[in-house]
Amino acid sequence: MTSRVAAAIDAARAAGRGAFVGYLPLGFPDLQTSIDAAVALAESGADILELGPPYSDPVMDGTVIQEATQAALAGGFRLRDTFTAVREITRRVDVPVLVMTYWNPVLQYGVDRYADDLLAAGGAGLITPDITPEAAPEWIAASERTGLDRVFLAAPTSTDERLELIAQNSTGFVYTVSTMGITGERAQLDAAARTLVARLREHGVEHACVGIGISNAEQVGGVLEYADGAIVGTALVRALRDGGLEGLAETAQSLAAGTARGAN
Repeated sequence: MTSRVAAAIDAARAAGRGAFVGYLPLGFPDLQTSIDAAVALAESGADILELGPPYSDPVMDGTVIQEATQAALAGGFRLRDTFTAVREITRRVDVPVLVMTYWNPVLQYGVDRYADDLLAAGGAGLITPDITPEAAPEWIAASERTGLDRVFLAAPTSTDERLELIAQNSTGFVYTVSTMGITGERAQLDAAARTLVARLREHGVEHACVGIGISNAEQVGGVLEYADGAIVGTALVRALRDGGLEGLAETAQSLAAGTARGAN
């Protein structure tokens, strides 16, 4: 089965630019607005959508995203709302949708059931920040059966053995962590990301997208000098929080404009 995520990255490359992956939490500020926000993000230049169902213990998320997800949970978001949102978003825009989820909710829902429902809703796959390939045989089997993408994370501290395992088991792209720590905007990206992407290339990774700490068009362009995609989250969530759908669209358009600078 062809990966829609990989195809979106390849299409961006063919157009002479890198890919823009935009993250938003589902249910913030409410479910319908989060759906409209994802659609606006796609219409404003995102090549791939990364949507995060709120979780009670988001160990990777910085303050801005944590506050948004806590508000979504307080507003009554339920796991099944994930599939409702994905279904409506994919009906309205033709952009691949990845769900960024911690693993416990998937286990509680049932791995095969989750995969089937995500596929039926039009989703493209999962980003799983807190599970490693060797601990994910059930998910690997379910994703191979359904054709959903498996996006695992690689960090600057990952050993070569770990990178080989990630390279062998990831589809769509490898989520390349730019720096150790939680998500959030940083004034200067860690140069370790460039080295990490080079290491992933040595292990045969064709699509590497860099995330954590990217907050403006200049940083997007810098990342795309060596990576295939730039992942932005906190800047978009802040724009939605402070400026609503219009503020989000303006920020997304600004970020998308940076993709041409570093096109490979």
